[in-house]
Amino acid sequence: MIIVDGKQIYTELKELVEPSHTALVIVDMQRDFIEPDGAFGIMGIDLSMYHQSRPRLHELLKSSRENGVLVIHIQNTSLPGRASDSPAQIRFNQRMHSSDISRAEPLIYTRPGTPGFDFVEELLPIGDELVVRKYRSSAFWGTNLDLLLRSNGIETVIVTGCTTEGCVESTARDAMFANYYVVLATDCVASDDPEQHDASMLLMRHRFDMATEGEIRMAWESTSTALPI
Repeated sequence: MIIVDGKQIYTELKELVEPSHTALVIVDMQRDFIEPDGAFGIMGIDLSMYHQSRPRLHELLKSSRENGVLVIHIQNTSLPGRASDSPAQIRFNQRMHSSDISRAEPLIYTRPGTPGFDFVEELLPIGDELVVRKYRSSAFWGTNLDLLLRSNGIETVIVTGCTTEGCVESTARDAMFANYYVVLATDCVASDDPEQHDASMLLMRHRFDMATEGEIRMAWESTSTALPI
């Protein structure tokens, strides 16, 4: 910790992810995005990076629960009839998901009531864990995420999930703009486009604190062992 103009600044990972003021934010780990039988998998999109990140995120989730870290699941949501999509948003989605945006019908995914809307099995919410539905890339835009974080005394968000250059980076940036410390769990984020993933990680590395799932768990373990008996 350092002091700048009378303000205390967390600088060490152990301080940043102290369980009492930290939330694990899991972005869009839904079947349509990362399962072979989801909307993206059926299109033949490369999902191989998720095979590496999912087990690590599962371990981080288990450790969060064991250490009393607030867990918030973010659920991308598309309403029937594109009721939640403006013309500008539809154009945005066309540019992301089609090589021929002049002709392509915008992709439909994560619609409530469909299997693709559901979270993947190993990352399902349990008990009273919070679920926030979102309609844009950022988990903060048009949602109650900020209210939930502030109501629970959260200072730091650990951002995980998919997609690195899209919803993950958008959520991380908005968290920072809302005055939260941001820690990106580097091996718990992934993309279907390795080049965009790498570009996003390069940008975020210069803006946010970075740590692996193992490093975060070790920080929690050291905090636990330091507590008086």
